Amino acid sequence: MASCSYFLLLFIHICLLLGLSFSEDPSVSYEFAVSYITASPLGVPQQVIAINGKFPGPTINVTTNNYVVVNMRNKLDEDLLMHWSGIQQRRSSWQDGVLGTNCPIPPKWNWTYEFQVKDQIGSFFYFPSLNFQRASGGFGTFIINNRAIIPIPFDTPYGDITIVIGDWYTQNHTALRRTLNSGKDLGMPDGVLINGKGPYRYNDTLVPDGIDYETITVHPGKTYRIRVSNVGISTSLNFRIQNHNLLLAETEGSYTVQQNYTSLDIHVGQSYSFLVTMDQNASSDYYIVASARFVNETVWQRVTGVGILHYTNSKGKASGPLPDPPQDQYDKTFSMNQARSIRWNVSASGARPNPQGSFRYGSINVTQVYVLKNKPPVMIDGKRRTTLSGISFVNPSTPIRLADQSKVKGVYKLDFPTRPLTGPPRMETSVINGTYRGFMEVILQNNDTKVYTYHMNGYAFFVVGMDYGEWTDNSRGTYNKWDGIARTTAQVYPGAWTAILISLDNVGVWNIRTENLDSWYLGQETYIRVVNPEPNNKTEFPMPDNALFCGALHRLQKPQDISFATPTGGNGSKMLLDSRTFKHTALGLAVLARILSPSGPRWPACDDGSFQIFTWLVGNAL
Repeated sequence: MASCSYFLLLFIHICLLLGLSFSEDPSVSYEFAVSYITASPLGVPQQVIAINGKFPGPTINVTTNNYVVVNMRNKLDEDLLMHWSGIQQRRSSWQDGVLGTNCPIPPKWNWTYEFQVKDQIGSFFYFPSLNFQRASGGFGTFIINNRAIIPIPFDTPYGDITIVIGDWYTQNHTALRRTLNSGKDLGMPDGVLINGKGPYRYNDTLVPDGIDYETITVHPGKTYRIRVSNVGISTSLNFRIQNHNLLLAETEGSYTVQQNYTSLDIHVGQSYSFLVTMDQNASSDYYIVASARFVNETVWQRVTGVGILHYTNSKGKASGPLPDPPQDQYDKTFSMNQARSIRWNVSASGARPNPQGSFRYGSINVTQVYVLKNKPPVMIDGKRRTTLSGISFVNPSTPIRLADQSKVKGVYKLDFPTRPLTGPPRMETSVINGTYRGFMEVILQNNDTKVYTYHMNGYAFFVVGMDYGEWTDNSRGTYNKWDGIARTTAQVYPGAWTAILISLDNVGVWNIRTENLDSWYLGQETYIRVVNPEPNNKTEFPMPDNALFCGALHRLQKPQDISFATPTGGNGSKMLLDSRTFKHTALGLAVLARILSPSGPRWPACDDGSFQIFTWLVGNAL
């Protein structure tokens, strides 16, 4: 007689198929093991954070409407949260991966993220959000593709290339963290990485021998979509490819008016898609360059990132000087004018960054106005801190959304000022009270001497204006009220302001912060709390069954669960028996069993545990 396991596996395969038929949208699942490895991106061995042994981590590649399931195994020696930067998780800040909304994943624990990507076709990235960990890696790209029924506003490229750039230190994140905690600046970085690798040796004096560099191989005459994200700590970078035009097509989930650039400034936390046609004669390879902006270029020349674009018919190695960066040392408006030129393609059928809001943002009445002003670091209670509007944010031990769910009082104050404080700065857990379905105007005023970028979770906002000087009510006369780009991260130049408009249609508690990692770590952030006065599962998903508990609710935390997972290989992707699939599978088993035996399931005599597994599945289905 055949083993009972054979029948059990047969039933499970049948019911998995039944389960898939019940599901409206497919799931894409990944298994991520986050651990330390030793790497030498700048020729010096150091500890970096890898995903499945890779640095940078694998690309998450999904299609709009997919359910994304990422089982995260924390193999670090400290807490972990993974944040999906720019992914607007509709109705579910429970999956956001920042400390104000989620309890951290303890060392040696698993935790499964599950969220649906909708209406945000484009280029993004993920990274660890706690403890300055992004400075050691743990990041990777996140692509959301269009479904076949949604056209794209350009011909399908021959290939898709992802590039992550960023400033880099040879010290790991714990050493850099100690520097900040001691009240010091990090100083100039040691280099700029391209896809986790150091510079090509274009100059024997500036670049030592033996450094591994990135090479991207392309076919002549073909057009590629090149997605570039600045995942660094605090340095704005100018991206360019020698002798090639960059046709800008998309940024952070919005298609742009297509324009050619010889180079583009990409600030910390920003992502762009370019269409690049390989139309050169390939007399040699070509440089790919990411160089620091708004710095002393002579001093910073040694931290330039350099990779190689290699045609398959190339006749030799790249040599000679790098292509020049923008020559705007005496013209501080060059980069700002470039940023203003990036406009929304309002005629494209997607991407749709605000699916529940209006796209005619210029005609919507503003219901709330907040001016968020930053200044250079200050001393508060003997600690060097950064501020927004005079408040340095303190993360609560009980996350804000969890405190709301469990009605824990005193965790935060819903009193963030609409205008900057006039008194001394203070450290608080002060949160913005957003009005559900309101329309918020936020002015980001930069009173520091370096470029800052600001990001808001859960939303794409409209970038409607930027200029030098102090913002006033009269500045609204300069706003772009028609095709301002909708994106998730906007830069603010030193001594300047940037205005954004946000349609508050996504219920939850959402982080708004600087992406400059050192300033974020020291307190330059807050949260916008958006609550539906009539709570229901249509505007916010319920708390997930696997929610972690900490702070005032730590006693509610259950022991670590063991998930059902069957790895299938390839970039950590796997078939995961998640909660939806499990219920469908178990229900299918129960129905199938009753069909086969109306009086109850009959099973052969078994001694291998199959019957116990079967009855457990059926019982959970019923």
